[in-house]
Amino acid sequence: MPIEIPKDKWLGSIRTVTIGATSAEGGTRAKTVTVGGGTTMPYLHFKAPTPNKPAIAIEIKSRKPTDWSPLLAEVWGEAMADPAQWAKKAEEAGADLIVLALTVEDSPEDAVKAVKSVLGATGLPLIVWGPGQAEKDNELLVPVSEATKGEKLVLGICEDKNYRTIVATAMANGHLVQARAPMDVNLSKQLNILISDMGMPKDRILMDPTTGALGYGMEYGYSVMERLRLAALQGDAMTQFPMIVTPGFEAWKTKEAKVGEGVPEAWGDWKARAVNWETLTALALVESGADILVLRHPESVKRVKDTIEELITA
Repeated sequence: MPIEIPKDKWLGSIRTVTIGATSAEGGTRAKTVTVGGGTTMPYLHFKAPTPNKPAIAIEIKSRKPTDWSPLLAEVWGEAMADPAQWAKKAEEAGADLIVLALTVEDSPEDAVKAVKSVLGATGLPLIVWGPGQAEKDNELLVPVSEATKGEKLVLGICEDKNYRTIVATAMANGHLVQARAPMDVNLSKQLNILISDMGMPKDRILMDPTTGALGYGMEYGYSVMERLRLAALQGDAMTQFPMIVTPGFEAWKTKEAKVGEGVPEAWGDWKARAVNWETLTALALVESGADILVLRHPESVKRVKDTIEELITA
């Protein structure tokens, strides 16, 4: 007698969210990216297939960063001084999406120019982050939103003290938002409720639960993501959003990735160690249900994409 594998029957599922708009949809993107749609815990193919595989975004900046690792400067080269060139190289490196991070030095005109240059250089969907200061975020993201109406950008990052203006301009101009809460299931849920209560369509919200890098709290972030996924499958409507995570930002600020000289010999080759730190952080988050991963190094992108393909087809 064949053995029947027991299968969980979940009440809920993850919402499907599409980023970007083609010319037929009122935008200029050559392609769109759809994430979410899961009906079980990740990669349990004997229960349900994975409807949309995780997408990889590469982070670029509107101005050449001075605080990024020399290893990243080495691989991206002069393109780091020009967001349009950088976006082209990111697309060639295998990105499904581009993340353009604006800076405090940008004026509203600078921000709009940078965003339009990236949209002109690549046909990939675009995520735009403010510099992380509430007033400056509002100053830059509102004109960016207005100048790109219909493109279905993702605007961020919305947090509990700074979400109203970003959500309002996203609603007015047909964009999506990235909602970030600090590694807590209830805080993530509460922010999603606040954004939804403003009238934001639920298929235009990405949930950013925040995480840590390998060895720096990734385990706690993993468990929060897992609990969010379980709550969504159990029917909690305010946790049923695709998750976006930033392993690139987290991994490259750790000493293991940043420090090349004067470290213990047992740490091994600097480049191998740094790329491994980003890759392993990302893969752990893939396993916990991440739908979009924002990376920085092209080699990490390749490794993570290859592993996702293996998970999907296993």
